[in-house]
Amino acid sequence: MAEQKNILVVVPFSDSQKQALEAAVEGERYECAFSYQAPEDVDPEDLAQVNVVVGSLPPALIKAAAGLEWLQLSWAGADVFCAPGVLSEQVMLTNASGAYGLACSEQLLAQTFALIREIPLYVRQQEKHEWRQSGDIISVEGSTVLVLGLGDIGGDYARKVKALGAYVIGVRRNAGNAPDYCDEVVGIDGLDGALPRADIIAGALPGGPATFHLLDEARLRACKPDAYIVNVGRGNVIDQEALKRVLADGHLAGVGLDVFESEPLPADDELWDSDRVLITPHVAGQLYLPQTVQCIADICANNLQAWSHGEPLAHVVDRELGY
Repeated sequence: MAEQKNILVVVPFSDSQKQALEAAVEGERYECAFSYQAPEDVDPEDLAQVNVVVGSLPPALIKAAAGLEWLQLSWAGADVFCAPGVLSEQVMLTNASGAYGLACSEQLLAQTFALIREIPLYVRQQEKHEWRQSGDIISVEGSTVLVLGLGDIGGDYARKVKALGAYVIGVRRNAGNAPDYCDEVVGIDGLDGALPRADIIAGALPGGPATFHLLDEARLRACKPDAYIVNVGRGNVIDQEALKRVLADGHLAGVGLDVFESEPLPADDELWDSDRVLITPHVAGQLYLPQTVQCIADICANNLQAWSHGEPLAHVVDRELGY
């Protein structure tokens, strides 16, 4: 007799995507019962008998799933679930890396063009009915763009700016051969040498001890005074308090932030009022793009099929690295 497994799905999949998930586990190994809820509607009682969660819930809530065997995240970043006491070592943890490249790289590109073309300034002037030209700008073409992280998101962004004529330097854990969309690749140990060369710095790094405050005050001040920084990775890659001090001193031409150390960004935070900061409320990596949701559905269905057949799972998270 097949073993009973209860699967809770907290991603807003379409009916056809739900059918694909359920079809993926058809077989003799498990008898699977699927339930579907919005994440905000899940309470500890709902998790009491759950064996598999597909999607992302607050780590504190996940602890209520005493019978949890596998957490398939709908996010790429998994660092908060790797903290001590959140998941036992027996719980399998997989993520949705690869689903967000399109959405997040286009967000980075939008931030880049908005800043270098002074769009936030002109929006403020439009609100006041002011006709005034800002003056000199830079172009992506011919600029040196430093991309922090060459995974799915950083790699997609690097391809886009390379196609636009930028000189692209990629940063990853270890230096190696440069892919065709990078002119150079350096390791983290080469970051200090690369930062002063960059006109545009794009952050697409996951969270974790290795990236926490990677852009600290010393490194922010090592950037060109007229450099631009855009970030859709983890908010704590940038030391936010140091960034405020650096901006107050007139350093950096502009900063585009979609992620922050603490979210939501407090209404009284001085970053809101900086005329060189473009703020979006963590919209890059959400589920607003249909292609993102479909990619997540495919990742989950493929992993459910592998799990139900006793095969190795894809997108397994390295607990030490957090991704």
